[in-house]
This record gives sequence, C-alpha cells and structure tokens, in this order.
Amino acid sequence: MPNIIWSDYLQYRAKLRGFKLEKIEEIIKYSGERYYDTETDRLIAVGKHDTRLVIVPYEYELNSITPITIHATTRQQIRFRLATGRYAIYE
Repeated sequence: MPNIIWSDYLQYRAKLRGFKLEKIEEIIKYSGERYYDTETDRLIAVGKHDTRLVIVPYEYELNSITPITIHATTRQQIRFRLATGRYAIYE
C-alpha cells in the first residue's frame, strides 16, 4: 500500500470538522466504494466516519496517496453526481 501524505490543509479541515485521521486512513485504504471525479480529475473514496457518510477526494501516485479534503455527504448527492456524469464508478 502506498504511503499517505497528510497535507496541512487536510489536517486543518479534519480537525475543524471533527474527523480523525485514523478513520480517514481506513476509508482511503479499505473503501469498497470509489469514484472518479470528472471535474477535479481526482479519485473519491466513500465511507462512514462514525455515523456520517463522507467522501474523501484524493490524488494517487505510484508510491503515495494524498487526501485533499473530507466532506460529509448524502446518498442523494452521490446519486446526483453519478446521474449528471460528474462521478464515474472507479474499479
């Protein structure tokens, strides 16, 4: 598994929104639900952080993963982005 590079921005946003880096790492590593964001050209990992459904946009390179930010979301938002073509299923 590639190394995770934690940016200062992600650490700030996670702390501000009450997310733990350990849980974010689990979501990135083990999420069974991933998408490609056609607008930002990034991969998206979807998972649960406690009771909240979250998306974690990240950049993937050969030996590293860099999470960009983390957002709480809903199934409705994910379905809408799939329907409009913003997200594509990533396998």
